Amino acid sequence: MQLIDTATTRRHLAFGPLIAALRTMFVAGCELPARGVHRIDGADGGGTLLLMPAWRAGLRLGIKSVTIFPGNAARGLPGLHSTYLLFDATTGVPLAQLDGNEITSRRTAAAAALAASFLARVDAHRLLVVGTGRVAALLTEAMRAVRAIDEVLVWNHRPASALALAAELRAAGFAARATDDLAASVASADIVSCATLATAALIRGEWLQPGTHLDLIGSFTPQMREADAECFARGRVFVDTEEALAKSGDVLGAIAAGTFGAERLQGTLAELCRGTRAGRGDATERTLFKAVGSALEDLAAAELVFDARQRESLCSVASKPDDPAP
Repeated sequence: MQLIDTATTRRHLAFGPLIAALRTMFVAGCELPARGVHRIDGADGGGTLLLMPAWRAGLRLGIKSVTIFPGNAARGLPGLHSTYLLFDATTGVPLAQLDGNEITSRRTAAAAALAASFLARVDAHRLLVVGTGRVAALLTEAMRAVRAIDEVLVWNHRPASALALAAELRAAGFAARATDDLAASVASADIVSCATLATAALIRGEWLQPGTHLDLIGSFTPQMREADAECFARGRVFVDTEEALAKSGDVLGAIAAGTFGAERLQGTLAELCRGTRAGRGDATERTLFKAVGSALEDLAAAELVFDARQRESLCSVASKPDDPAP
């Protein structure tokens, strides 16, 4: 079994190829059992173990394990760790272990960009990033893979963090600046992309202008909210998978408020990729994409890395000079 480190995983997950791999996997589909959630008791609050399997019969099988231990903050340790195991789905032979954190963050940003390729206006160029964490920091690069992003605004509830991320983006060649006026920034943006752990709505529907695409990728539990119920009333709503209808606090809040129901769902990311549901219809409508993450995306990313690493190994062997004669 290969051990593929963080740097190698990242190197083989450039957003162009990764977005293409996700689209291919959404079209093809795979087996997606319900994720396993296990509580780990402990004196300091314990933690949670998530197991997310996915496979394609006769091809590859993958399992992502995620440990979430909030008490680690007091120990000076990250609260979340993730690993990914890839197997041969015919024999069960382990193929590789990869950095699960890198896979998760990059496939999450890539899935948002894939959705934007169907839902954002073709002339969208101004991006507002709400949040400054691992995924938020990747959104500009991911969105530029599908739209000609030339202006980036960054907002965070901690202004210093927004300033820091904006500086990082400028150093990477993006025209970026921090903003402290969220309402005005939402109103001026073509794409609003939220990647936070907020439990109270940050984005208000009244701020969304005609033609805006709202991307909500931070809320993945019923307790989390990034947008108010009015956002769902004002836009055509799409999700990555139908699990979002039961898991996302954003969606559940809108359902409870009566501004959204399952019958108003416009489609899933798989349906957009397969062409069975239409994306944006015109330049004035508002669109909303809600994602909670899928093991399908993890499998697509892991296979992309593994196959690229295999090609590298073959090229390395082929390029070695013949052994000298004895």
